[in-house]
Amino acid sequence: MIDINEILSILPHRFPFLLIDRVEELSIGESIKAYKNVTYNEQIFQGHFPGHPIYPGVMIIEGLAQAGGVLAFKSMEKDGVDLSDKVVYFMSIDNAKFRNPVRPGDKLEYRISVIKYRGRIWVLKGEAYINDGATLAAQAELQAMIMDK
Repeated sequence: MIDINEILSILPHRFPFLLIDRVEELSIGESIKAYKNVTYNEQIFQGHFPGHPIYPGVMIIEGLAQAGGVLAFKSMEKDGVDLSDKVVYFMSIDNAKFRNPVRPGDKLEYRISVIKYRGRIWVLKGEAYINDGATLAAQAELQAMIMDK
């Protein structure tokens, strides 16, 4: 398990754009399961949508990307790569689909698996679930590169 303090040491994101609360499972070079508790107190709900709050799909995709970044960093760290001056940049998002709405009170579970990686390039399959992992909310294929800051 990776708690919020370690996530903050890995990702450059901060409030209101840090979209992972905790990592529950991590298999180096293979997969990660992380989550975010979606609450009505988030700024995004002031405008999306008043009276009918729905967590935006782009935020779900960004959460998947952040979980993928943690997976890539922890995997490269295990290989002995110095990551102190590195950052993850996303190169593409393909085949994004939004299946079910995410609302305040949902626990958004991000599941990322590695399709392939070579050096600094990572291709990842991302899925976001709600309802204790029973309902697929969104999915996408993400491609990222580890770069110098």
